Amino acid sequence: MMGEKKMRLCYLADAESIHVQRWARYFADSGHDVHIISYRSPNNYLIQSGSLNLHVIRRILPHIKVVSIVVNGLSVFAQVRMLIREIRPDILHAHSAGDYALIGALMGFHPFVVTVWGSDILKIPKNRTLRTRSYALKKADLVTCDGEHIMQPIEQMGVTPQKIRLIYFGVDTTKFSPARKSENLRAELGIYDSPTVVSLRNLEPLYDVKSLIESVPLVLKEIPESQFVIAGRGSEERRLRELVKSLGVSKSVKFVGFIPNDQLPQYLTSMDVYVSTSLSDAGIAVSTAEAMACGLPVIVTDFGDNRKWVKDGVNGFVIPLRDPDSLAEKIVYLLKKENVRARFGKINRKMVEEKYNYHKEMKKMESVYEESAEMHANEDADNMIRISSRRTEGGRRGVISRMSQCFFWFEGISHQNVLR
Repeated sequence: MMGEKKMRLCYLADAESIHVQRWARYFADSGHDVHIISYRSPNNYLIQSGSLNLHVIRRILPHIKVVSIVVNGLSVFAQVRMLIREIRPDILHAHSAGDYALIGALMGFHPFVVTVWGSDILKIPKNRTLRTRSYALKKADLVTCDGEHIMQPIEQMGVTPQKIRLIYFGVDTTKFSPARKSENLRAELGIYDSPTVVSLRNLEPLYDVKSLIESVPLVLKEIPESQFVIAGRGSEERRLRELVKSLGVSKSVKFVGFIPNDQLPQYLTSMDVYVSTSLSDAGIAVSTAEAMACGLPVIVTDFGDNRKWVKDGVNGFVIPLRDPDSLAEKIVYLLKKENVRARFGKINRKMVEEKYNYHKEMKKMESVYEESAEMHANEDADNMIRISSRRTEGGRRGVISRMSQCFFWFEGISHQNVLR
């Protein structure tokens, strides 16, 4: 093992993602030399503070026609290739199986790690996009994922089981922990002493916040003073606001938009029940685990690994997909029973501390990095950082040819469509 030796880690990832920021931040704070290659440059303290090095790659043309896709692909390839030569990382790690993973695969660099997020392989059409993602995963030396149920789909894309590792994103349980409700925040939101339900999923079709809103009138029949706080942003916001208005529940629903991660603990500890109506998740959603760490009872949909984490009637409830009636029934039950909420919350807190701890999971990942780097340590140092003809199976011309083909296959290559 490399022991105390510090590594140079290079991430190909969306720098605006809080999950990427937290992952990179851990290793930077641990003394490793961390670089992020990204299309986007967030104005965020997690990126700007400390020893994180951000490298922004640019597209030359807007993504309108096939020609622009190819030109941009060639440009991005050249930029990333040059950066990797300059950085000389010990590990190249792509987050999400989309275009970042594809770019990483085309670099021919090893060790190459890909972290699958879930919907990046579960919710894609069975066409050329699937082929490019399968190509990227098969080129990786190691593939990590956040849920047990996603391992089989990864294998079906051509990855051998020996190359797959389960690494949870985890929750910082020192930051997300039970606390007294913030009277100031509740007053600011206009919910005061009302029993309150919170949703933190983005306002996209995948997260089916529509079902939560449709449950609101049913809950209000039983508990008229109930309030619903809906966080997040997305393409469905306007439609969801119109639905709230059409149902006549505007006074009971608060859209609060994007909540910065450092403010989330205060929001969660000020609520009574957490709900996730997602139609797809890899493992447990990080926002669900954060709510559990804060001692909240949770109601989640029956998908993925949710039943592994939420035992129905023990620490929360698992409901069918797209079922506002069942959701309303469980919300009413929990809002009426404070003692049950407290009992569920204590179980949830303990479970996350023991099984979904951010620091423990990142320590596991650190060991994985060390093993991967050591495995390749005996290779010629020049070969480890050179995008050479030998390492890319057919020379520079072959790389560009395959890259152009992959970018043609990768419909809607924009990272914004892949990683959000």
